[in-house]
Amino acid sequence: MSEWVIGIIGGSGLYEIDALEEAQWIALDTPWGAPSDELLVGRIAGVKFVFLPRHGRGHRIPPAALNARANIDALKRAGCTDLIAISAVGSLREELAPGRFVIVDQYLDRTVARVSSFFGPGLVAHVSMADPVCPRLSALAGDAAEAAGAEVARRGCYVAIEGPQFSTRAESRAYRAWGGDVIGMTGMPEAKLAREAELPYASVCMVTDYDCWREDCEAVDVAQILARLAANAETARRLIVALAQRLPKTRAASPIDTNLDNAIVTAPAARDPAMLARLDAICARALKK
Repeated sequence: MSEWVIGIIGGSGLYEIDALEEAQWIALDTPWGAPSDELLVGRIAGVKFVFLPRHGRGHRIPPAALNARANIDALKRAGCTDLIAISAVGSLREELAPGRFVIVDQYLDRTVARVSSFFGPGLVAHVSMADPVCPRLSALAGDAAEAAGAEVARRGCYVAIEGPQFSTRAESRAYRAWGGDVIGMTGMPEAKLAREAELPYASVCMVTDYDCWREDCEAVDVAQILARLAANAETARRLIVALAQRLPKTRAASPIDTNLDNAIVTAPAARDPAMLARLDAICARALKK
């Protein structure tokens, strides 16, 4: 596969991409239900992009109600080769001030009520999440963020919480002690599902506020977050254009493209036909081997 098809999952404040040429919204069905919204498909600088507003246009869907399996499946069916997730986050570090962009490279998953795998009884697979993001795509996204005028931290640990409530002060301080750098509600299980779908994934986090760990800081306030979102979202739009302009002309293969080759453990004769049918987009390549 030599052509880039970049999937963009837009978080809070990012609900469309104005720069897309020949843009059209398309509806896709998945075996996992409906994705958050239709997909906006178009091109920038000759590169095909597929955009999905994670919370739906108008921000209709709360974090815990997101159908992450349907979202990733729809992007895979749309032909995406790589995914960039853009998310609003709170900061757990003094140096990561509101307005900073963080290219996440690790996660602490504190979600408890979300389905985190495409696989299950009838077809079992275990993918490695030791290095949960694609280093190539993350580097390209970081370069594009800097070109868009953002101040960028190239590494960071994302603490994923269930929400929709923000953390207690005790929780926020505990997450700092564990090594968390930013905190959000949508990074998991999205990153896990992307890995199972053999889609290289990068996470671009836009800091909107300090989480409530600071002694002299008021509690997280939605009005404060919304005010910062507008500026961050405009930078994110410039980032997408800069990425299109900087992508190598040809997409070289990634090890993540064949991630399932050593992950599926169910013997062929024991595989459930119904599960195979549901996974037709996610692991068709691996199951043909």
